[in-house]
Amino acid sequence: MRTTLEKQGQGRVLLIDGGGSLRCALVGDQIAALAAKNGWAGVVVHGAVRDATTIDEECSVSIKALGTSPVKSIRRGWGAIDVPITFGQQGGIVIRTGDYVYADADGVLVAKKPLHLKK
Repeated sequence: MRTTLEKQGQGRVLLIDGGGSLRCALVGDQIAALAAKNGWAGVVVHGAVRDATTIDEECSVSIKALGTSPVKSIRRGWGAIDVPITFGQQGGIVIRTGDYVYADADGVLVAKKPLHLKK
C-alpha cells in the first residue's frame, strides 16, 4: 500500500481490501498524508482506519472506510495490485482497475463508465 501511494496518484482512487474487518486499522494519518502529497484523489478501505479526526481535519484526500479502530495493523509487506476486489455482503459488488469511484459523506458509488459531466 505504501509503495503504491508513494507513486503519483494523478487523481486516482486506491481501493484496499481489508476483508471487511474492523479488528485493526489499515490506514492512518501518515498514510493519508502520503496519499494527499502524491496527488491521490482518495482511498477506499474495505476495513478500518485510525486517526479519523486528524484525517478529516488535516488531509486533503478523501478517505472512506467501513469504520475505525485504534489498533495499528501489522506490516507484512505483501499484497496484490490490479486484482478485482469484492465489497459488500453476499458477493456485493466487484470493483476492477479502471472503474470509476465517486464518494460523498453518504457512501461510495462505482461505475464502469464516467458519470460526471465534461465541461
